Amino acid sequence: EVELVESGGGSVQPGGSLRLACAASGFAVSASNMRWLRQAPGKGLEWVSSITSGAGNTLYAESVKGRFTITRDSAKNMLFLQMNDLKPEDTAVYYCSRGDSRGQGTQVTVSS
Repeated sequence: EVELVESGGGSVQPGGSLRLACAASGFAVSASNMRWLRQAPGKGLEWVSSITSGAGNTLYAESVKGRFTITRDSAKNMLFLQMNDLKPEDTAVYYCSRGDSRGQGTQVTVSS
């Protein structure tokens, strides 16, 4: 059974940093295309970043490029999202995703 559990969210001031983590079970993160998605209040689901299976090529939405970094730890079977220089518009619930599956999400709030 595929299970994804996100953690690491919180409240930070603009310019701050957070590192999100996603613990996966039921499959190998390194053998899957993985994504981070987010949903801001009152808005739809938005793609943030992806990492491909195998080679681990990374892609980013223009809005986060240069500030966010997606990585994975094959030994721990985990996915991460390092978020730097956070902005109020980054406020959202963040989800890790594999195919049609995603976790319960973790809240990120950026506010002064």
